[in-house]
Amino acid sequence: MSGGERRTALVEEIVEGALRRHSTAAVLFHHAVAERLGLGPTDLKCLDLLREGGPMIGTALAARTGLTTGAVTGVVARLERAGFVRREPDPRDGRKQMLHVVLERIGDLKAVFGPLRGDVADLLEAFDARQLAGIAEFLERTTEAVHRHVALLRAAAHHPTSPAEVARSAP
Repeated sequence: MSGGERRTALVEEIVEGALRRHSTAAVLFHHAVAERLGLGPTDLKCLDLLREGGPMIGTALAARTGLTTGAVTGVVARLERAGFVRREPDPRDGRKQMLHVVLERIGDLKAVFGPLRGDVADLLEAFDARQLAGIAEFLERTTEAVHRHVALLRAAAHHPTSPAEVARSAP
């Protein structure tokens, strides 16, 4: 097998095998974490979006997730009951409520994620700085690609064109 053929085969294994298996493992892990915390997987990911994006109103969370506002109301109620989120009036529009992460509960998340984080940090010790930069860039760029494809799939769901047609028209 030539160097080019080996590279092509490796790319194919990463795209068709390794990434799919990684994604499945991550989904299963997040389901287990959510169960451990007494939440649903969607609740956990919404909490993650609130942690990352800062306080926001429910409609903004609905827009980011693609969930209906009714579904987000249920998510927020569960997160609030579990003590992970508190609601406060929006200072710009008192009719709306801002969703805030309860920082005191973040320790509970860190305790559940800690062992995996430690294992991943140990794995990364085997890579030099150049390889780590490549891994970081790969993760950033694939994350951007996934977000782009989420938008494409949602756009396709609202238009009569096929997802393939939407993907071909994407920048």
